[in-house]
Amino acid sequence: MTTGGPIGDKPAHLLFHLSPTHFGHFASMAFSEVQMKNVRSFAAAALLLAVTTPIVAQQVPWSPLRRGSDNVEVLGHLPLGPRLSVADMDVEQEMHRPFVYVARMVYGFDGPKGTDIISIEDPERPKLLYQWRIENQDLHQRTGGMDVKHFKWNDRYYLVQSLQFGQGGPDTDLGAVILDVTGLPDASTVREVARIREPEMPGGFHNIFIYKHSNDRIYLFTTANAPGALIYDLGMIVDGNLANARVGMVPVPESALGSGGGRGYHDFYVGYHPDTGEDRFYGGGTGGYYIYDVSNLQNPELRITLTGVSGVNYGHTFTPSPDGRYVIAETEYQYAPLRIFDLQPALEGERMNINSPISAFTADWRNLVHNHEVRWPYVFVSGYLDGLQIFNLQDPLNPVTVGYYDTYIGPPNTDRYSQFNGAFGVDVRNADGLIVISDMSTGLWTMRMDGFQGWNGEDWGYPNISSAQNWDRPVVTRPISDNDR
Repeated sequence: MTTGGPIGDKPAHLLFHLSPTHFGHFASMAFSEVQMKNVRSFAAAALLLAVTTPIVAQQVPWSPLRRGSDNVEVLGHLPLGPRLSVADMDVEQEMHRPFVYVARMVYGFDGPKGTDIISIEDPERPKLLYQWRIENQDLHQRTGGMDVKHFKWNDRYYLVQSLQFGQGGPDTDLGAVILDVTGLPDASTVREVARIREPEMPGGFHNIFIYKHSNDRIYLFTTANAPGALIYDLGMIVDGNLANARVGMVPVPESALGSGGGRGYHDFYVGYHPDTGEDRFYGGGTGGYYIYDVSNLQNPELRITLTGVSGVNYGHTFTPSPDGRYVIAETEYQYAPLRIFDLQPALEGERMNINSPISAFTADWRNLVHNHEVRWPYVFVSGYLDGLQIFNLQDPLNPVTVGYYDTYIGPPNTDRYSQFNGAFGVDVRNADGLIVISDMSTGLWTMRMDGFQGWNGEDWGYPNISSAQNWDRPVVTRPISDNDR
């Protein structure tokens, strides 16, 4: 058994004796369609080798006494309370609004259910400004807060906190709360403006994404107990027209892995695709990954599928490069790497389905990498038990780790799935390159990487497109010129 790419000529039993540059924490693996038959089988074989080969040792270079690479500097750290009580987070992109929003959950035995607002005006001293909590905390079942995003509408700023409450308590139909945060840092000005409920689809919203559409409206895309991603017009909601604000749904195609109500999305990204002039939805869920044209929200059109991928029955985080050619795809099980796919054959019309990655990345093969932010050619990863990981995709066939810092040095999760502890969320402020991590058990971290003082796609020859939205400008339909800066 061999793998492709730069380590493809080495027998599998030697892979675990290579330096980290070749495997382990650098784990840059390129696969052909034949060679990547089954990632799960490879992971099982890797585990067997690690157990049965006496000289196999820890390959990762970080340790409790040396937690990060020399080029990653920790600026600040703010513990936020009990273990397993911190979920995802979001950073405002405008420098005059130095605020971070952190979702709070109960994934262990203790913790709040809501959201925290933190000032990073001084990144070396993050400061808790405000806490929003659902009323009657103890009566509400399940985790509570999960994902959080912000947006701007009519010169006011808002926070959207997704919520999930289970049967046996109140608010099972509550998906999200919207807070007006315009007056920050004055916490007394924060006020609740709306709650989004779906009585016919109880269970709440797990993940959300906010996108400024080419029609200049701002939309909330949400997971739900539904066969697709629900779409809400946020301008309508904050202007008082909540009843008519749900404007569409992006379906999950039916397949042998899910049909009827037994299918859905776990995560998604929405971005403009300059080559086609389309607003494109990138969703991971039942069966794999799906790319839709959502220029017309009432009639999404399926463009590309990534199904039949070995080791993928259900997709998770799914993020494209700024030009939409490459995608980074996550699945949520131990040993699963981030898979990198080249969509060019589909973009050129040669096929509609792509089922084989061109390469993969993982931090420690025994663990699981989680959410990620793409600032091409860099990919910033919240790697659960392995903390912050940063890799470079200038050569998409050979991902290379360029930085790391382990935000969590404790044990795996002993209460639930073992991998779910440590770095959960990651975000990057484009204006100055600030990196922010939310860790499930250790709280909020602010960091910098040497040589990364900010990001604009055109500096790398790409469209200036990322998850960061520009609320005050129309969607850029071409690479930015000097006149657009």
